[in-house]
Amino acid sequence: MSDSAPVEAVLVLLVVTDLLLLASSRFRTCIRMAAVQGLALALLPVLLHGAEAPGRTWALAAASGALKGAVFPALLLRILRDTGARREVEPYVGYTLSILAGVGALVFSLWIGDRLGLPGATPEGGSTLMIPAGMATLLIGLFIIVSRRNAVSQVLGYIVIENGIYTFGVALVGGVPMLVELGVLMDAFVAVFIMSIAAYHISREFDHVDVDQLDRLKG
Repeated sequence: MSDSAPVEAVLVLLVVTDLLLLASSRFRTCIRMAAVQGLALALLPVLLHGAEAPGRTWALAAASGALKGAVFPALLLRILRDTGARREVEPYVGYTLSILAGVGALVFSLWIGDRLGLPGATPEGGSTLMIPAGMATLLIGLFIIVSRRNAVSQVLGYIVIENGIYTFGVALVGGVPMLVELGVLMDAFVAVFIMSIAAYHISREFDHVDVDQLDRLKG
């Protein structure tokens, strides 16, 4: 596909949802944003490599879209129903500073992406935004994990990190066998599933899912 406009639209949506995740305290809104990310990213293999191996790319897109757009959100929404959690009340870093940090991560990613000179950074039909968007998403996911108290937010951070890694992978290693790509998605599924179970048991035992309060178990 020679027109890069659809790919760039997906990458812009990825960055916008990253910033919305940093700006929102409501878990349901954040889960929806993560689901939108997953569904958008599921299109990347088709847009970039669909002409090369349509069967493989559509299978990868379907698996990715199902996990990130449906299964992960369903697991997290179930946790919200079971725990009664509604929003992140007191994050370690406030939302205004979080947005500034996200913008800083994006600027840094644009700067470093221009200097890395990776061979797959501008694939045919791709976009120069592939590497910066993937790197910014990865950094923002890490920031969400370290700046939020609630276990649900930290699971969302892990999903965002995986989305960033996925963007890198689709951009740079489109020739990786489908079984390897699906294996990465399965690893992400298992990790999110385990973390969701852990969040549920934390809530059941301590009536909250704020991981910082687990320090009370010391001694």
